[in-house]
Amino acid sequence: MENINKKQRKSKGFTLVELLIVVIIIGILAGMMMLSAGSATDKAEATKIVSNLRNIKSAALMHFADKNAWPTVISDINQYLDAKIDGTSSDYTFVKEPTMAIGYTNVSPKVGEKLKAMTNEAGLYSDAPTSADTDPNYDGGTSVYMIIRK
Repeated sequence: MENINKKQRKSKGFTLVELLIVVIIIGILAGMMMLSAGSATDKAEATKIVSNLRNIKSAALMHFADKNAWPTVISDINQYLDAKIDGTSSDYTFVKEPTMAIGYTNVSPKVGEKLKAMTNEAGLYSDAPTSADTDPNYDGGTSVYMIIRK
């Protein structure tokens, strides 16, 4: 019985191999989180763009109802917006002919891919839509448009 007790040692810490394994596992998990976080930020940016376009669309309709004229720049509709629109005013443009639309002109390629997946549900177009455009057709370009009225 004494021989068994002598061979067993009481460890008071972790071995170098155990510590290395833990560090490697943490590194793998952190790498996986970075990959998924990058995709999530692109989706969030795409959602923000669609939300801003919808808010501007609503504000433009309220502007038209009050003044019987369509806005020409974002500053025309500031009084109808609850919050300031992210991005510069030059990123958003109104298109009057042939169809009244709002456009965002600073779409990055990765965000464009996420917007492409949202095309049908959000009603997005690649170019300023015409009255002949019946189905949304955004294909991932640097500009995205939403119809205000046909």
